[in-house]
Amino acid sequence: MNIVMVKKILADGSPCKKCGEVLAKMEADDQFKFIDEILIADERDAESDGMKLAKKLGVDRAPFFVVTQDNGTQTIYTVYLKFVKEVLNTATSEKDELKELMNNSQDLDFL
Repeated sequence: MNIVMVKKILADGSPCKKCGEVLAKMEADDQFKFIDEILIADERDAESDGMKLAKKLGVDRAPFFVVTQDNGTQTIYTVYLKFVKEVLNTATSEKDELKELMNNSQDLDFL
């Protein structure tokens, strides 16, 4: 299995808020050891690796995760807690899942 994370840099050069929150949570939970590659989707550069991958996959939110199984099957996760639960097999609380879903629908960070 290969896991790629894509995080975004806004046009003003600052990191997206949601990306920062997810990065902090991943660091606190020691989850970076599962990530094979981190790409940057830089709004100032349409040719940045993360922007090209987002366009190729039709993803318009950040952060997102691309999980490629050994057989080549890819799954895209735009909801961090779903990724944690399904890929990292870590228990998440229903309250946290609902909170993230609500946050994603109210304050989407589009690429």
